Amino acid sequence: MTRNFKTLDDMGEISGKRVLVREDLNVPMADGHVTDDTRLRAAISTVTELADRGAIVLVLAHFGRPKGLPSPELSTAQLAGPFGQVLGRPVRYIDWEGAAEAVATLQPGDIALLENTRFFGGEEKNDPAVVDRFAALGELYVNDAFSAAHRAHASTAGLAHKLPAFAGRQMEAELDALDKALGAPEHPVAAVVGGAKVSTKLDVLKHLVGRVDHLIIGGGMANTFLAARGVNVGKSLCEHDLIGTAEEIFEAADKAGCTIHLPYDVVVATEFRPNPPTRTVNVHEVAPDEMILDIGPAAVEALGDVLKNCRTLVWNGPLGAFETPPFDAATVSLAKTAAALTTDGSLVSVAGGGDTVAALNQAGVAGAFTFVSTAGGAFLEWMEGRELPGVAALAR
Repeated sequence: MTRNFKTLDDMGEISGKRVLVREDLNVPMADGHVTDDTRLRAAISTVTELADRGAIVLVLAHFGRPKGLPSPELSTAQLAGPFGQVLGRPVRYIDWEGAAEAVATLQPGDIALLENTRFFGGEEKNDPAVVDRFAALGELYVNDAFSAAHRAHASTAGLAHKLPAFAGRQMEAELDALDKALGAPEHPVAAVVGGAKVSTKLDVLKHLVGRVDHLIIGGGMANTFLAARGVNVGKSLCEHDLIGTAEEIFEAADKAGCTIHLPYDVVVATEFRPNPPTRTVNVHEVAPDEMILDIGPAAVEALGDVLKNCRTLVWNGPLGAFETPPFDAATVSLAKTAAALTTDGSLVSVAGGGDTVAALNQAGVAGAFTFVSTAGGAFLEWMEGRELPGVAALAR
């Protein structure tokens, strides 16, 4: 694979050098405690490697949406302790006031977490003055935050143009996985796209029909495509105003040689709540007072057969209302099939997006996929075929 970005392997001797490392540490917290440390753990490989190589590691991160104004409840000071626990080594917190003097006291191998980058109004505008303020603290720059790479911010794009720039280990793994999934994949390629509404994934669907061999549509958005095929979907979530758009996507898929897969049996209920009375019916047998809440077992088995004939899978979004049992059954079943094929070595599987990660964790198979991205918006924009500013800035 040809890379157009430098990694930590290209940094040379860095002992004693100040390295600014952009990480995504925007973790959920409750009562002063981190409730999910996934993003903290994702930073371990890059931060510890740089520290072990003798660098003075200065971590840049945002936390919440302070809108350019400092606020104690959104200070990264409260992340230094949890981050240090995950790393297994001390992490020093440094406020923006007196940052240069504080950084000057650090020794090779030390790790410091700088205050919230978004306490500067110019951070999200990629203001050159903010870029300069960040850059003055370091000599080298590492971007390890793919999940923030779709933003052209001072800490994600601006710094890469100001200092020698490199991809961190997590960013490197992410970009390699995405290249295998859609950049230069082994065909046949399948994509699973789910979610509530077609409107939120329109650009994804339009892009994918020209890139994949099989497009599996699930979730509430499948109802809009079923309606475009003349199916009466009852009380199901359906964007009837987008039926024309669904027809255009069908036409584009036909021209591109992409097969769109819709369920032919579905699980329905008259009310949306945990464990209501349900029926599994052919899509043409949905009653006017029923709503489609999951794909049926026959359709899931057929989709599993599709995956068995594919070499690459990219997955974003659940097949049904997976948060509410029993409407997680189809997502869990197909995820287990994909995981088994990946374990067997016959499938490269890349998944991303918050709902998707939650669904794969619920199925207990996230660890069996080739790569699972924790990025939300960045993963979606990549699936739309857009250039990500934070990635583009590394390619120079």
